[in-house]
Amino acid sequence: MKQLALDIGLARAPSLGSFMAGPNEAARKHLQLWAGSPTRSPVPTYLWGASGSGKTHLLQAVEATLREQGASAGWLDPSVAEPPEYDERWAVILLDDTHLYNAVQQHAAFAWFVQAQTLQRGVLAAGLLPPADLKLREDLRTRLGWGHVFQLHVLSEPERRAVLRQAADARGVFLGDDVMDFILTRFSRDLGSLMQLLEHLDAYALQTQRAITIPLIKSMLENA
Repeated sequence: MKQLALDIGLARAPSLGSFMAGPNEAARKHLQLWAGSPTRSPVPTYLWGASGSGKTHLLQAVEATLREQGASAGWLDPSVAEPPEYDERWAVILLDDTHLYNAVQQHAAFAWFVQAQTLQRGVLAAGLLPPADLKLREDLRTRLGWGHVFQLHVLSEPERRAVLRQAADARGVFLGDDVMDFILTRFSRDLGSLMQLLEHLDAYALQTQRAITIPLIKSMLENA
């Protein structure tokens, strides 16, 4: 059955607190301590795992945490066709989807990495594969793997169901088993998207003064 990605808008920015960690709690705690510390360790961290495991969410959450502190970060992902020069004002550099970097992006990532280490700045990177399996230039690949490495796991359906139920209960929202089944089979496996969906459902149910049912979900999507 085709899964639908949630694209309703008004989504809250990713945060470390909103990341539903499940089996990835060790990575979340590590990043909370690291991003929140005024004396941030320059030892790099690399996250790897399948699509939907939360890698980009965590990188964006760290960037948001730094922004709240008045700090800035360098961001590089495969959509950045012409990476800028390293900016010494950056507190950390964030390298997302490293497994997709082309030659230009690999060159920039390596240059950023060297500069960050020289200035004792942090590096947080993510990719689909563990460092040893990345098809990148050797000097970049080895640097990505010499610090903290965490494998992120996509939550199983029972784990996603439990997290969704817990989040609904915390909001005082009742989700029937039929609604849970509909959500978990029709929408993205990404937990961040499911939490956004729950937020919009709660708001739409309050606005329309209706209980959350499958027809209500369909109505919300039609009117989005």
